Amino acid sequence: MDLLLILTYTAICVVIFKVFKIPLNKWSVPTAILGGVLLLGTLIFVMNYNHPYSEIARKYMVSTPIVPSVAGHVIEVPVQPNQMLEPGEVLFRLDATPYQAAVDSLSAQLLAAEDDFQRAEKLLKTGAISRRDHELAKAKYEDMKGRLAAAQFDLNETTVTAPTRGYVTQVILRPGMMAANIPLRPVMVFVHAEEDLFVAWFRQNSLLRLQEGDSAEIAFDGIPGRVFSGVVSDVFPLLAAGQLQASGVIQADAQPPGRVPVRIKITDPEFDQYRDRVPGGAFGQAALYSEYAHHVAVMRKILLRMSAWMNYLFPFH
Repeated sequence: MDLLLILTYTAICVVIFKVFKIPLNKWSVPTAILGGVLLLGTLIFVMNYNHPYSEIARKYMVSTPIVPSVAGHVIEVPVQPNQMLEPGEVLFRLDATPYQAAVDSLSAQLLAAEDDFQRAEKLLKTGAISRRDHELAKAKYEDMKGRLAAAQFDLNETTVTAPTRGYVTQVILRPGMMAANIPLRPVMVFVHAEEDLFVAWFRQNSLLRLQEGDSAEIAFDGIPGRVFSGVVSDVFPLLAAGQLQASGVIQADAQPPGRVPVRIKITDPEFDQYRDRVPGGAFGQAALYSEYAHHVAVMRKILLRMSAWMNYLFPFH
């Protein structure tokens, strides 16, 4: 964006020299250069201080890696890629034969344990068995109930369903494949249907004027020539470089200065007709406008729109 400003000033100088036929000599050229340094330097400083700009903005979407709770062979994958699903709709099914067999076996054992416990109840009242034998029969009966409940849970988990409203993208899972309950090996990625999340990454000195509620604008590379208005909804309180996690090594500050993530809520009603053209991960640029130096904000808006028009030059972008 600074380059656009410099090129604009250069073009204006060329026009002025041509129209007014100003000679190119040791006075006119240095004056134009020095004037440009002072004018553009002051303008850039005021804009960056009061109306920060980020060349890194992106749309994010929250996703969940789908890992089955039990392992087994896939027998059915009824879900279609990018098809909107409601909570509880089936994603895929695993072969339930071994889990059904476990439930049937434990159900039979539970019935036997229940009969033994009822018999022990009667014998205890007559004094035919000790209280310890009665407690052992009771413990066995309750243990079988717990084991049956766990087996029934595993059986139910052979049918994997959508956790929330959303969709699965890039469905590669097929019947016959083996799905394991290993956290590091998900078989699907489920994308939650939530409010759009647009985040721009600003330099840390932008925090001098940055606050929630400020006006904002964002332009996407995939929608050339369009700029959408919005507001700053959140300023994230933590940078990735600032987190500490327990590990077996001493923490060291080896990371470069990070950028501040700022969430922008697009309020422009015209964005609704373009929403489907902005997929998750779409890249763009954004500018924020504080309540200070309003007259300079006009220049920032002009430059952002010039950058948006530059997106038409996709072969060179």
